[in-house]
Amino acid sequence: MPAAASCPPPGSTPAELKPWQNPGVGAPSLPPPQLQPEQPLSFIFHAWSSRMETLVKNLAEAARDTYFFLSVVEGRGVTAGRGGGRVCGSGFFFPFCNTSCSGECLALLTLSGSGNYCGLRSLVIRCYCRRHGSAEPELFMQPSWSSQASRMRGSRQTFFNLFCILWLPILLKAASSPPLPRGNDPPTASLSSGLYKGHTCVGCVLVVSVIEQLAQWHNSTVKAAMERLCNYIPEKLQGFCYILAELYGPHIAELIDREMNADVVCHSLKLCKQDPGQLLCHLYAPPKVGLSAAIRKAKSIMKTSKDLKSFTGFSSVCAFPLLANLCEKIKYVMRNKLPFEDFDGDKFSTFPTLRGYHWRGRDCNDKNTTVYPGRRPDNWDVKSDSNCNGIWGMDPKDGIPYEEKFCKGADSQGVVLLGDSAGAHFHIPPEWMTVTQMSAKSFANLPMAFTDELDWPQFSEITGFLNSTIGGWTDSLYLRLRRRNRCNHRDLQNISQNGGSSGNLLYLIKSLARNQLLDNPAIVIYATIGNDVCNGNRDTLAHMTTPKEMLSNVMQVLRYLDSRLPNGSHVILTGLVDGRFLWDNLHDRYHPLGQLNRDITYSQIYSFLDCLQVSPCSGWLTPNETLRNLTSERALQLSNVLKEIARSEKFANFDIFYMDFPLRQTAEEWHKMGGEPWQLIEPVDGFHPSQIAAALGTRITWQKVLHEWPQVLGRENPFNDQIEAIFKDQGGH
Repeated sequence: MPAAASCPPPGSTPAELKPWQNPGVGAPSLPPPQLQPEQPLSFIFHAWSSRMETLVKNLAEAARDTYFFLSVVEGRGVTAGRGGGRVCGSGFFFPFCNTSCSGECLALLTLSGSGNYCGLRSLVIRCYCRRHGSAEPELFMQPSWSSQASRMRGSRQTFFNLFCILWLPILLKAASSPPLPRGNDPPTASLSSGLYKGHTCVGCVLVVSVIEQLAQWHNSTVKAAMERLCNYIPEKLQGFCYILAELYGPHIAELIDREMNADVVCHSLKLCKQDPGQLLCHLYAPPKVGLSAAIRKAKSIMKTSKDLKSFTGFSSVCAFPLLANLCEKIKYVMRNKLPFEDFDGDKFSTFPTLRGYHWRGRDCNDKNTTVYPGRRPDNWDVKSDSNCNGIWGMDPKDGIPYEEKFCKGADSQGVVLLGDSAGAHFHIPPEWMTVTQMSAKSFANLPMAFTDELDWPQFSEITGFLNSTIGGWTDSLYLRLRRRNRCNHRDLQNISQNGGSSGNLLYLIKSLARNQLLDNPAIVIYATIGNDVCNGNRDTLAHMTTPKEMLSNVMQVLRYLDSRLPNGSHVILTGLVDGRFLWDNLHDRYHPLGQLNRDITYSQIYSFLDCLQVSPCSGWLTPNETLRNLTSERALQLSNVLKEIARSEKFANFDIFYMDFPLRQTAEEWHKMGGEPWQLIEPVDGFHPSQIAAALGTRITWQKVLHEWPQVLGRENPFNDQIEAIFKDQGGH
């Protein structure tokens, strides 16, 4: 919508804003959102689907096109805001309830900003009353509010919840996610109430801790620390953060100045809640006066502010009519693990994140469903590249197609991973929590990380293909198979999900893109290495997969693969990890969040998550040695099920093998290189294999397969040098 420099003069309505049913250029003609009087509303991205889809595809680039409003009850009226990136001074109509208007009340909002962001520097709402039977709204009243945080007290809780909900799950939501629901039904795209409360609490404590430490490290005020943090965030995402800093700096500073830690702050804000009979969960050592007394004191301070309203959550956003279709599309992508942007529907994309080519080979023609990585060449790709391996055309010297000359009989095959968050390569950059290392560079990858679910499959052990930017180095089964035969270029699929287990993999596997008649065979790695014994429940043993369930789950997956994989494929089953390695090597070390003051160990992090029932693995991340041993015992039982399947079962279209998860060999190899065991574990979540562990694991797996099952890898292509000489990087990845 064209920006309006100011509100219309009394009695007039600007032409471009006249049809309130169509506030966006090219947007569909829809009725305005229906806001109910005195109904507390959460922060809502107000967008017409075309613009919102652009935002979702690329948060950084599309933020300037975002329309949003914040609606909260303020007396009998509704305050609202609009912005996005550096776009300021625009206006739009929205329903506005006022008892003095006998007809339908609409409000025209204009917002101006200054400095580096679109802050609420000037907020003017002009109210128009469209009387019954009248086509045009008439100027009714013109209230005005200052934009200072102290004047928008009713919106504080919504804003701070927004901060914790949008930022903090970016830090630990996936790390704390339990296994997905079992069975063939699609997993839900939302969290249960208990998990939602737990993740909100974790997020609040982490962010408040970072803000407090930034103030300490830079010897600044809390408000200055929040503004510093906002400066670190990519520029086009800073608008939201700057407003939060303006709103919450004084309030949080008051609590911190009274020596109240992050636990107390978050409990007083009601972002950390306890169930009846549940102990108060805390990350830090309790204050001298006791945690309960400190929280009561903080809440008494909070009473001087206007009553805070609870955050209604993201579910209310999807109930918003204008966003319903978009929400359904996003939920579909989340459930099915298919690319958000896939114009021809072949399950491959030209967009990197949102399950795009970071997860499966990049499409070279997203307008042709018969062109995709992994297929057999169409007429030897004389005229075009049908399998996206970058090899096509005809050799002018002898008239033989290059694909036929270089790839015929070369045992071309792809790599497919069926796995969990370890296979997807979950990673939270420690710089996001370590204030001594924090800078704008630390958060440069924030939009990408968010839209890849905090996973980094492009650097992973099985399907990685890019040089690592998160430490260590990239070595993967795909890269080694590609070096062995360059005809395998781009033929990769990472079908993994945070929380994946044998019980839900049958649903996830439906996103596999393989045609038995048209495509090359594939090497499939089955690796759900932990979630069958890992969960956040207090009675964790009762929620572990049993050997009988494991057998049933895996056999269903294998039968499905037999109906989809081309003949000549291979399947390797990977055993579960022995997770006692985690506690043994981390529990007494300082977490990145505790390095500044040496006050938070991994043991405290584990206990905090376990108290909130959002631990990634209550059975292993616990001081209870007996429970750790029992969890490893169950993991071994499940691994033996996989081993027996590989020994005794036969399938029509693939042979099947088993290998133990190479944790012990990885640790030994790293020790020979002068490394320490704890460096093989992700530093922030203290649970997943690190980039170093992934690369070393690749080397060990490759050597085992090469020496014990060489037929799986196929022959080395003698034409590799010629392919590279003619086609260079084959179009890249």
